[in-house]
Amino acid sequence: MKYEFAKDIQVQAEEISRILFPHVDLANVKCFKSYGSSSRRTIARCHALGKLMQSALLRKAFYALEFLSERFDKLDEEEKTKVIIHELMHIPKCFGGGFKHHNFVTEKNVKKYYQEYQMKRDRKL
Repeated sequence: MKYEFAKDIQVQAEEISRILFPHVDLANVKCFKSYGSSSRRTIARCHALGKLMQSALLRKAFYALEFLSERFDKLDEEEKTKVIIHELMHIPKCFGGGFKHHNFVTEKNVKKYYQEYQMKRDRKL
């Protein structure tokens, strides 16, 4: 498995966060593309630095958003945006190293946030 920082996704995730998720500490979220995953249906993953590791490293929570190139790159721009929103939705408001689970991060909620993002972004333009 190979990982590389994804500046293009990072820029988009930061814009989405500023508009929809102001609780996200952008200095502590980084986006990566991965290559060579054997996962069959996964498009992206949210990884967190848990409480124990935060204590051991004497640092705040940190989230790495991984986008599996083999699947993510094939999506159209709207679906890519929805996947980024989906992964950002996993980050809780407390930004403490935990996750919001799929009982909250649902397709219905992703669509709702996507529509809100489009509306607010279009208003800014």
